[in-house]
Amino acid sequence: MSTPRPSQRSALRRPSLLGSGLAALLTAVAVCAGDAAARVFPYGPRHRSINDLGNQFVPFHAHLWDLLHGRAEGGLLFNWQSGYGTSFLPDLGTYLTSPLSVLVGLFPRADIDLAVYVVTVLKTAVAAAAMAWLLRTQRRGAWWAAGLLGASYALCGWSVIEASYNPMWLDGLIAFPLLCLTGEWALRGRRLLLAPLVVAVCWTANFYTAYMATLGAALVLLVRVVLTREGARARLGVIGRAAGTTVLGIALAAPVLAPLFLSSGQAYPGWVKEFLPVSSADFFARLLPATYSFSSPAVFVGTGTLLLVAALPFHRAVPARTRLVWAGLTVAVALSFQWAPTHLAWHLFATPNGSPYRQTFVLAGIVVIAAWTGLAAGLPGPRALAAGAGLLAAAALWAADSPLVTTWGYVLFGGGLVVAGAAWWALRHRRLVPVAAALLAAVLAGQAAATTAYGHKGKLGGLDDYPSWGAAHSARTEALAGAEGWPAYRTDPSRPALTGNDPMLLGGEGGAYYSSHTPAVFTRTMVALGAGWTSRGRNVQSIDNPVVDALFAVGARLQPDGTVRRAEVPPLVTTRPPGAPEGPYGDSPFANQELLLGARVYEDPVSPGVCRAGTEAYLWAPEYNATARLAGGPPFRLNGNAPRNRAALQPLGVSRGASSALLFDAAPPGRWLLSCLDRARLDTAVAALRASAATSVRVGSSDIRADLPAGATGTAVLSVPAIAGWTCNDRPASAYLGLVAIPLHPGTTAITCTFRPPGLLPGAGVAGLSVLVLAALLWRSRRPADAPAARSGRPSADATAAGSDDGAVREGRSVLR
Repeated sequence: MSTPRPSQRSALRRPSLLGSGLAALLTAVAVCAGDAAARVFPYGPRHRSINDLGNQFVPFHAHLWDLLHGRAEGGLLFNWQSGYGTSFLPDLGTYLTSPLSVLVGLFPRADIDLAVYVVTVLKTAVAAAAMAWLLRTQRRGAWWAAGLLGASYALCGWSVIEASYNPMWLDGLIAFPLLCLTGEWALRGRRLLLAPLVVAVCWTANFYTAYMATLGAALVLLVRVVLTREGARARLGVIGRAAGTTVLGIALAAPVLAPLFLSSGQAYPGWVKEFLPVSSADFFARLLPATYSFSSPAVFVGTGTLLLVAALPFHRAVPARTRLVWAGLTVAVALSFQWAPTHLAWHLFATPNGSPYRQTFVLAGIVVIAAWTGLAAGLPGPRALAAGAGLLAAAALWAADSPLVTTWGYVLFGGGLVVAGAAWWALRHRRLVPVAAALLAAVLAGQAAATTAYGHKGKLGGLDDYPSWGAAHSARTEALAGAEGWPAYRTDPSRPALTGNDPMLLGGEGGAYYSSHTPAVFTRTMVALGAGWTSRGRNVQSIDNPVVDALFAVGARLQPDGTVRRAEVPPLVTTRPPGAPEGPYGDSPFANQELLLGARVYEDPVSPGVCRAGTEAYLWAPEYNATARLAGGPPFRLNGNAPRNRAALQPLGVSRGASSALLFDAAPPGRWLLSCLDRARLDTAVAALRASAATSVRVGSSDIRADLPAGATGTAVLSVPAIAGWTCNDRPASAYLGLVAIPLHPGTTAITCTFRPPGLLPGAGVAGLSVLVLAALLWRSRRPADAPAARSGRPSADATAAGSDDGAVREGRSVLR
């Protein structure tokens, strides 16, 4: 067979486009139908933003919206709005570097929840289209069948239940078929320059799931090499090409990846959890539709797809070796989920803080590719189909011991098997092919929608949820905007918070911050000053305390009633005299605040639980999980559910003396302190700091410049956490009790501090080398003398055009052609 002409290649691509279009459309319809059935946003009154979706992803995308529209405080390298100033490039690379994320900029900001939802559905649809395209690239077959299988991959239980509220994981769902596609190009010696760019996009979009997708794509390529190439030299050549393009692609992403990896090492450690595999009954239960669990692999990919895979070992039209290898790979990957060493390998050798089966989408993809391997050879015979149905029935019966199974799950699963059998019969009659395709599409969409809706029920019942943008958001945003005075002072959204990232969502330059990259130095500094946390230290809350406000130049703080409390505070840059104590911090947050302030402003209670009349009472009880109050005053809730939550330093109000003693509304905690703030002393201390502070401060996207008063000595202190990456006056910055500091030399009248994420320059250098290598390869590929050599490394025209790579495809009367 001769190599296809351009017109022939275009004709071959048209079915692939149709298959991808069908996959994307069916996926979007199924996801939206499931959300509508559950009556969640935007189709009903229930919140969709549960857990990290509302707490992280929506606020981060709101900050991206601000960046795109020039309204953010900071830039791509630094975020002035969160955590009193923190590195932004690692957060960008973790949450926002998907090419689809920028689409949120097309929506009004008040519709940020809708924007994130649309991007989520779109990502799922793109994953379906990419898988359908991959299948048609690997082997020829009916476009509609490839479309249905592509949709079944994107609608797997992992996608619609877990990744739907972690949209960055959906980038891995897209990456797996794309990386498998680069493997196909390496197999055929094609697009060796495009492949690294695809790898770079996948790893930049989300390195975590891209790593898992790369492992899965490598396994798929090994199978393809074993089945389609003979001889060590030919096989090693394919593997070498694939490895080279992968390394080059990852290198291109290094400017984002290097700072991200270094930032992960500097983040607060969070929760360390030991991996425990689920029971076999729970594992098989997740093959069924309409099941939910946070800690088991949601492998369901549609009954029709599962039936094709279960029938593959018995499908005689497929060569025995092909059946053995693909079935073996599917089982081996499934078993690797249950063994601790391979579990760690899938997760970058660290057990996740949350769901321990985040790699499930790879297994779903391998199942779909194995199903296509059998289907491309034609329909399985009656015996193979019956044997496959028997295996699935046995798995379903085994799952009966699991508490995860539901009656509806069994009804949908059984009904799916019946419909799949009817479709198999219809496909044996050419006139009924459209009917069969419609039946299979309907049952896949129905099962996926039911799984989506059931997943919402489980998530809303067991996880925190956060309201979509509404009147409360708008009111707080308007109040913060009206009080804005940056960079003369900060405006803090304060507590109680709507999310863990209110400064990005609502505005201001507050202390709250929640990320996988929350710096350890920031968490420890804020905790020393009395901050509370959730998520075991990675979600740090703002501190409602006037001393801390003075330390961090918070001149406006939003109050629970919607008003704004204002205060005269020092600027962002202050000085401490020579010989000022530099720590370390002790156990009392009140003493730590005074240490950083440089003045005594608190006094001890006049008697147990009683502050002097006229002073302000502050309670520190980090493990207390109930309400406390001053006698005659309102109760205040402290959330100290250790180790997940830590209660923040709580203002209780102005003391009236003995008549307003401290009362605990539950058993008193084992560790607590009550201290009494003297406002007059604080005002004096603030005035002293303002007198020796910078006379002017100018803030850029990732830098700060300040003029100091003549004769300034000691140490200049920036009210910014001393995270790695700061350079001040051309030297690495120092630290003063957890804040950025610059020792002042005689004659110093100005300071300039610039932030550069650690790893950015080395990452850019690695990317530059990768670009040079790609340019050299491009130059070489265009040399006429090299053209025959390039062609000689490709597979035969038969393999490229017909896709008959491993003997699995048989030309004939199959209705699936």
